[in-house]
Amino acid sequence: MFSKLTKRGFCTAISSRPWLFVGLGNPGEKFRGTRHNVGFEMIDVFAESVGIPMNRVHCKAVFGEGFVGDIPVFLAKPQTYMNLSGESAGPLAAYYKLPLNRVLVFHDDMTLPCGVLRLQHNGGHGYHNGTFFFLGIGRPPGQMDPKAFLLQKFNNTAQERIDTALQEGVGALKLLLSHSLFESARHFNHEQKYKHIRLQTMPV
Repeated sequence: MFSKLTKRGFCTAISSRPWLFVGLGNPGEKFRGTRHNVGFEMIDVFAESVGIPMNRVHCKAVFGEGFVGDIPVFLAKPQTYMNLSGESAGPLAAYYKLPLNRVLVFHDDMTLPCGVLRLQHNGGHGYHNGTFFFLGIGRPPGQMDPKAFLLQKFNNTAQERIDTALQEGVGALKLLLSHSLFESARHFNHEQKYKHIRLQTMPV
């Protein structure tokens, strides 16, 4: 879609500044549907909802590009495995000359109840500065190894929560694209706060 526009022409021809959405996860069929891959799932669900095909490989990522309204959006699922995602996300942001506040990273979060979302600017949870969309997956039960927990698939109850959360995430992203980051985060996180209270003691 953007092949006729150079990087320079793209930025000057479009009045609305682009966004880069990066979903984190691990590539390969054996990781599909695991807790650590909800970042990938958020990208897939959003891409389908706005009609952006994920049909290219660019900067070590499965990649798609399109418009939501008049706003250019780049979507990426790094294929470098979770711990090396910066090797893909960094070059993508540099290629399109995007500042950190136009890059949104989707990441699973064990500190949030399963199905609760949070849109957060300036990182947090030990992450570097940037804008993050955290998708709650809940904590491991008992003494279970967190690494094993992350690589497990959701049970039916948890998957229902995640499916609902992903649709809520689509709504949040569309809000973000039409409003300021601060306004979108304040509105969305306020709604999720009550969901957090409701779900935090409910088993999955």
